[in-house]
Amino acid sequence: MLTISNNVSLSEDEIEIEAIRAQGSGGQKVNKTSAAIHLRFDIAASSLPPFYKERLLALKDSRITKEGIVVIKSQQHRSREQNKEEALERLVELIKSVNVSKKKRIATKPTKGSVKKRLQSKKKQGEKKKLRGKVAD
Repeated sequence: MLTISNNVSLSEDEIEIEAIRAQGSGGQKVNKTSAAIHLRFDIAASSLPPFYKERLLALKDSRITKEGIVVIKSQQHRSREQNKEEALERLVELIKSVNVSKKKRIATKPTKGSVKKRLQSKKKQGEKKKLRGKVAD
């Protein structure tokens, strides 16, 4: 079981995990072992609550395909187990990120002092530019 929050969890059989060969410059081991992990998670077919599904599908993330499948590739570590743990952690973080609601912004007005200061600086700049003009006799 993969725990997302107190009342939301995923079973391991909903997540496809495939071991693949890692990309990058080779070493003595990289061409022989499949240490990188390719994780696939189908949002629509999962047991997530509808709230999570809607938000995940609406998310503009390059890891989510048009079909609603989350694809995460992990090849940071040398061992398959560490890459698997990292991929699962990134999936949990992605799912948790849709649960956080953004704080509504309250529009504020500039203070009278700041408005006065801004207008004075504009007037000063205008006077400076006026002095650069042609001299009238």
